[in-house]
Amino acid sequence: MGNEGWLRVAAANDIRPGEGRVVEAGGRTLALFNVEGAYYALDNACSHRGGPLGDGDLDGTVVSCPWHAWRWDVTSGANVNNPAVRVACFPARVQDGAVFVQLRD
Repeated sequence: MGNEGWLRVAAANDIRPGEGRVVEAGGRTLALFNVEGAYYALDNACSHRGGPLGDGDLDGTVVSCPWHAWRWDVTSGANVNNPAVRVACFPARVQDGAVFVQLRD
């Protein structure tokens, strides 16, 4: 598997299943989530008021913003109540015990 365009953001065992974390990649702040061993990366800023999604509570595939409880599907970046509203979502993968995220503009 080539690593072109992929940035290492964490060790896979640093984020337990059901948890999220704020990480930095390529000058961006991302929210990285572990959903039963699958990793998902979103823009860390909630589009409502900029709350840190990586600090929110994860319930299955839904994270709640810690500031105003807006809920986001981490697999797609879609708002649970209004799927037309989205936060940027980035591909993530595990390779050799590390989590990599692919940023795109």
